[in-house]
Amino acid sequence: MISHSRRHCVVELQALPSRIGQVRRIVSAQLRHWQLDPLIDRAALGVTELLGNVHRHAQPSKVCTVEIELRLGRLTVSVADSDPRLPVLRAAGDLEELETCGRGLALVEAVSEAWGARERTDGCTGKVVWFSMRAAPAVTAPTRTVRIPTKPVGEPAPVVSVSVEPAAVMTSVPVSASLPASMVAATADAGSAPVAVGAESG
Repeated sequence: MISHSRRHCVVELQALPSRIGQVRRIVSAQLRHWQLDPLIDRAALGVTELLGNVHRHAQPSKVCTVEIELRLGRLTVSVADSDPRLPVLRAAGDLEELETCGRGLALVEAVSEAWGARERTDGCTGKVVWFSMRAAPAVTAPTRTVRIPTKPVGEPAPVVSVSVEPAAVMTSVPVSASLPASMVAATADAGSAPVAVGAESG
């Protein structure tokens, strides 16, 4: 059974090898949903080791509960089982070079900032083993401000309207009476407006 809220996720399971991989994927997906990608590898490794310890050592049942909680800037992962025996961290010197068991808590200690074990307080017989680490959100690429050079847009040239009196455009040119008649005829032949020639009265 899986139940979760915005910052809390609980998974109940039997600590069998086939289920351990499934819980590891659930933990990874939940941390990704909380945008805690930098913690995924460490948390997945830690919960795998705790579930492996339940599979190897818990008696009489392998049923356990995995709880992930994000509170006050810290991520806590805990595994509760029905075996009341508290685990003991063995010193590195006590382990044989090729020994495969007994390294789980050492790995949990290595990937976390704090860890511990306590008796269950929910009225059930057994223990809870937990580890925690500071919650660091995923780093996003900084946004870059792109500046686009702009040129000031000039205002269009103003349109100047000039009103002109028609009388000011039409002008009459006085022609002297002494102008030869041949020039008057040539001007008329060129297509210009006819010019009236008259003798000025003295």
